[in-house]
Amino acid sequence: MTHEEQRIWMIRYLLDENPCYEQERIPDDIQGQKNLLRALMNVRMPDPISDEFLRIQDKYLQEENRAAGITDADGLEPCRTDRRLVLWQGDITALKADAITNPANSALLGCFRNLHNCVDNLIHSKAGIQLRLRCSEIMEEQGHEEPAGRAKITPGYNLPARYVLHTVGPIVNGPLTRRHRELLASCYRSCLELASEHHLNSLAFCCISTGVFMFPQKEAAETAVRTVRGWLDTHPDTSVKRVIFNVYKDEDLRLYDALLNQKI
Repeated sequence: MTHEEQRIWMIRYLLDENPCYEQERIPDDIQGQKNLLRALMNVRMPDPISDEFLRIQDKYLQEENRAAGITDADGLEPCRTDRRLVLWQGDITALKADAITNPANSALLGCFRNLHNCVDNLIHSKAGIQLRLRCSEIMEEQGHEEPAGRAKITPGYNLPARYVLHTVGPIVNGPLTRRHRELLASCYRSCLELASEHHLNSLAFCCISTGVFMFPQKEAAETAVRTVRGWLDTHPDTSVKRVIFNVYKDEDLRLYDALLNQKI
């Protein structure tokens, strides 16, 4: 089965799962097909799926991720003032690290908005169907929504990263409070502790809570850098030897660059 045949096969499988898609037409162009496949995966509930689908999906996604380009965390240049820390601007789903963080919502099932450009959606789209299935198992065992400030670990499946650490950041509706800062700091500490418990060496953080959760960028960056530095200083024997601050926006790059080149 060629790469294109794999894509068409998966689209047909997902369309056939739901009678609501009976009138859906598969686009002729490659990008249209890719968008439809991703959208169908985005909105799919965490229901069982065949081993054949997962086998074909895994081959397809791994090839897609390779073609998009993979960045090895071990090859990134550390900060001048602290060799444990790295600042990197890019797509966190392309990073080959022991673990990357996912800024999840309290349901912990990923973003269900088709083709949404949030990190949660991108991670689930590139990891594959298994990630939502595993998150669903975790939430069923837990029996309640995930509180802000904690973290859960899953495999990375088809991502270059070995693991994903899912953490729910605080939502800022109104003035920023001390409690917001405490919860955000707890997200970073919880991820570091979980990474250390699993003997991971490299961990990449995205900008937790600064998107739709509306945490101000400057204060979020200050909290992130201060918390990570403080945790590493007080855990000298941890397995975590490299922490990557992953940014996407130029403004975040400027903020983190200033913070990482001074002591705060």
